Amino acid sequence: MSLGSISLQVISHGPGTLSPTQCAAANLQLFTAVSANPSRFAGFACLPMADPTAAAEELKSCISEYKFVGALIDNHVNGAFYDGPSYRPFFQTAQELDIPIYLHPTWVSPSSSQLYSGNFTPGASASIGASGFGWHSETGIHILRLFASGLFDLFPKLKIVIGHMGEMLPFMLQRICELSIRWGEIKRGFREVWDENIWITTSGVWSLDPMACILRNTKIEHILYSVDYPFAKNERGLKWIEELEESGMVSKEDLEKIAYKNAEKLLGVKAVSSSI
Repeated sequence: MSLGSISLQVISHGPGTLSPTQCAAANLQLFTAVSANPSRFAGFACLPMADPTAAAEELKSCISEYKFVGALIDNHVNGAFYDGPSYRPFFQTAQELDIPIYLHPTWVSPSSSQLYSGNFTPGASASIGASGFGWHSETGIHILRLFASGLFDLFPKLKIVIGHMGEMLPFMLQRICELSIRWGEIKRGFREVWDENIWITTSGVWSLDPMACILRNTKIEHILYSVDYPFAKNERGLKWIEELEESGMVSKEDLEKIAYKNAEKLLGVKAVSSSI
């Protein structure tokens, strides 16, 4: 963290479906770690998303007892997404608690693995299905499913975070906004939802090209710097921040918002040192 000029890091779990008991143990371990060094760490709750009711209860506990700043959940549970009615109480809980839910990619489900298999090596198949492409596009699709289900009409104050420069959605944003009017009786359009309910992080995508797109169609207050450690190195993130500053694409004020101020506001945290 120090090598990457990171004052405060929000810790979360890695991909994988966990039981209520496993999540409770993971959250207790995280709480212990954060409590030992609260000026450097904050926590995202680990939730048993296979059981929406248990997930809501664990979320309440983590926010009230452990003072976590949100939750990070896998993009699906064995191929099942969260646009169904059984997950409505969970999202209602998140809105009532006024905390963000970070929707994070996870491994390919058996039902979709064939999409990423073909006349190429197993290594290529694994990468295309995961961090090379697939889990980013599937997370973007999940956001579209939540929108099409009317979730953001029901919970207009819901806060959702997605990583990796918006999981491909910014590039398609205009087309999605134009065509999603065909998706049913949805009161709040996708542009409104994007502006008010979705935050995006840089999360290990160290290129200025997607940032150029995001800066043209996403509110600056909804862009958060994130490293994606340990999958990406903190030092590389710092180099990218320096490249962004040198590029002239953002003002000093906007760079500070991206680097830490937006996260402070969204998560209710305070970095001890905010210099970049």
